[in-house]
Amino acid sequence: MKPDNTPNSKRIEKCMQCKDRFCAVSSLTEDQLADLHDNFREVELRSGEHISHQGSLTSHIVYLRKGLVMEYKKLENGHDQIVQIIKGRTYLGLHSLFGDRENNYSYKALEDVKVCFIDINTFKGLVKTNGDFGYEILVSLSKDSLNSHHRFLNINAKQTFGKVADVLLYFANVIYNSNHFELPLKRNELGSLIGITRESTTRALIKFQNEGI
Repeated sequence: MKPDNTPNSKRIEKCMQCKDRFCAVSSLTEDQLADLHDNFREVELRSGEHISHQGSLTSHIVYLRKGLVMEYKKLENGHDQIVQIIKGRTYLGLHSLFGDRENNYSYKALEDVKVCFIDINTFKGLVKTNGDFGYEILVSLSKDSLNSHHRFLNINAKQTFGKVADVLLYFANVIYNSNHFELPLKRNELGSLIGITRESTTRALIKFQNEGI
């Protein structure tokens, strides 16, 4: 029997072969897969490019397939508060999907990334009509929220040197899974991530270097 070479067939086959842990496509029917692929676009972005901006309308859900992304929020004083660093196989903007019509955060690529922009109405429809897909999305959202809360509570309980040490361990153990890596953030951005000034961040890094840490 010859393989089906229709456009929809190729899209379904590609989606079913997806190995991304949180993409949840394995729970979708063939018709739902076809609908999803008719309403998404895969894009490659360079380091430094924005994926979405705070305040923009939530017209799409973004799935980060590959790369590192910085999630941040502009505060009333005009400063940027970095919320977290996000690595591949993660959905961006899920909080805004269920809670608001506007994106509450901005997302910027820290290295070259691959993302899938999924039409928000299509995504909501899949959540409503496919319980298994909705469950996987809920699990992803819950894990993201818990990890963020635990990290903030852990950092707030430490003094300056402890905060810098904690964020270095965060990159080693969570982001890169290695003790050897190049920090993707500038020192002022690193300070923003843990709630201290650039000067305090620099002072702590110099101290660690002088002590051979």
